Amino acid sequence: MIKKGDIILIVAVSAMVIAGIIGFNFYKNTHKDVKKIAVIKKDNKVIRTIDIDNVENPERITVEGKYTNIILVEKGRIRFENADCPDLVCVKTGWLSEKGDLAVCLPNQAIIKIEGETEEVDGITY
Repeated sequence: MIKKGDIILIVAVSAMVIAGIIGFNFYKNTHKDVKKIAVIKKDNKVIRTIDIDNVENPERITVEGKYTNIILVEKGRIRFENADCPDLVCVKTGWLSEKGDLAVCLPNQAIIKIEGETEEVDGITY
């Protein structure tokens, strides 16, 4: 049997969940960067930067080193498409499309990171 207190609890929890979803979506939509820049590094040196929102045609970039990485760039996203390193963790990472996304090929020391046009502080801890 549902009591009056149970109904109040269900309504209160539902309201908090809905408010959280609305708040998260509002924050995400109002804090979008104008540009998303993919930075490709090899041996901690920038070898290429790409504004992934302005890519018109898919492009493959080869990163040579101890191993070889093939990077695929499409409109709004980038990934390690293929690699000849032993573990293939970089390939299994999949598509990167949001600011802060990161994929690394440790054996070849290759990195892809999505950066925003401006660096913002996400939070401060004291």
